[in-house]
Amino acid sequence: MRRRTTGLALLSLAAALTVAGCATGATGATASSSSADGLAPELDPNQKVDIVFESYNLTQAGPWTDTVTGLIADFEAEHPNISVKAQPPQGTSTAGSGTASSVQTQLLAGNPPDVAQLTFDTLDFAVNQLGAHSLDSLVGTDTVQEHLAGAHPYHPRAATLGDWEGQTYGMPYVFSTPVLFYNASVFQKAGLPADTDLSTWPKVADAAKKITASTGKPALTVSCAVKGGNWCMQGLFRSAGGNVLSDDRDSVEFASDDSLAAVQMLRDLYDQGVLANQDSAGQMESFMKGDTAIQLQSSAIQGMLLGASKAAGWELKAAAMPAFDGREAVPTNSGSALFVFAQDPAKQRAAWELITFMTSDHAYTEISSKIGYLPLRTSLTTDPAALKSWADGNPLLAPNLKQLDRLEPWQSYPGNSYVQIDDILATAVEESVFYGKDPATTMAAAQKRAQDLIG
Repeated sequence: MRRRTTGLALLSLAAALTVAGCATGATGATASSSSADGLAPELDPNQKVDIVFESYNLTQAGPWTDTVTGLIADFEAEHPNISVKAQPPQGTSTAGSGTASSVQTQLLAGNPPDVAQLTFDTLDFAVNQLGAHSLDSLVGTDTVQEHLAGAHPYHPRAATLGDWEGQTYGMPYVFSTPVLFYNASVFQKAGLPADTDLSTWPKVADAAKKITASTGKPALTVSCAVKGGNWCMQGLFRSAGGNVLSDDRDSVEFASDDSLAAVQMLRDLYDQGVLANQDSAGQMESFMKGDTAIQLQSSAIQGMLLGASKAAGWELKAAAMPAFDGREAVPTNSGSALFVFAQDPAKQRAAWELITFMTSDHAYTEISSKIGYLPLRTSLTTDPAALKSWADGNPLLAPNLKQLDRLEPWQSYPGNSYVQIDDILATAVEESVFYGKDPATTMAAAQKRAQDLIG
């Protein structure tokens, strides 16, 4: 039986976030004058500005860090008057974890980063507690929209992920969607075709049962079902007709009948012996070794899985997130946006220049081809001068790109306790699926506890 661990949980530093009433005032930067219209003024080419960029991609050595530092070097070469200090989140070494708590701690000390990469589940907290600036108020709505457009516009579903009450606070940066990866070689050994239809959960269950019967081991893992996978679990809830929050964001709803159907489906797969009880790290390890054959996981690990499959001599294939019978699958995104916390107008303008560069055609060409993140400017994949050759050589990209048209955002919970709510949900799902608890009563109790924390 698996010990309950956080695996690759995105935001595990709950204790650090119990500091209520975050500081949202000046950062200690020397003030300079705003323009007459209240926008951050354009920089004089000779005006030297130093800014700090905090990115959780810098916690991972290799392609992540190398790509980000390479882009910063490109930016500084193009903007010789702006110097960028790049740093990982302070006080944490896990990619994606502690992003908001790091900014919060630095805000309380009066010295936050000027630009920070924060995961989308922190959007409410970043705007209403950390005091992230509206990009529309810094540079103007027309300027923001012009950047989102351009020669290769943002995908419409991606463009608004950092919006709050009609304004853009976070510029969508990098994200992934849930993709069903599978080992086609194991499928063929079990008598299944390499192009088996896996479009619905009943069809996935049928394939998993045949493979489990052939191998004697559970064939399936689902990252949504364990801690660190709540962004993906939201997609399962939505695909079953449920949600985690009401439309007015006042009520927690992950124990509704529709949401409960998603949990019960996972429980049934576990009871049938086809769903493995493994944390997120264990899921990836077992899949790469060929011990499991089907995995619903972040599309961001495609490069890692391709490397493992080539090294071990098995064929990796991918399908879109499965649907429930009679419904269309509704994938949700993981990932992050870039937020501005600078108080000095010159630093704010420099921060905007960095953000536009890090989300430009050039940046996404580098980020997608070297790290593997989905390019939010999706038409780059058809441009011979950009990502066409990369996309043509990565046929597994197609399901991920196609399901962007149905994407719904990873929702952020209101108030200061969003990390605790996320943990309550993840624990309830694990207990309901893997540890014999009754799903209906367990999820209802978790919903009540979460509702009490909504701010």
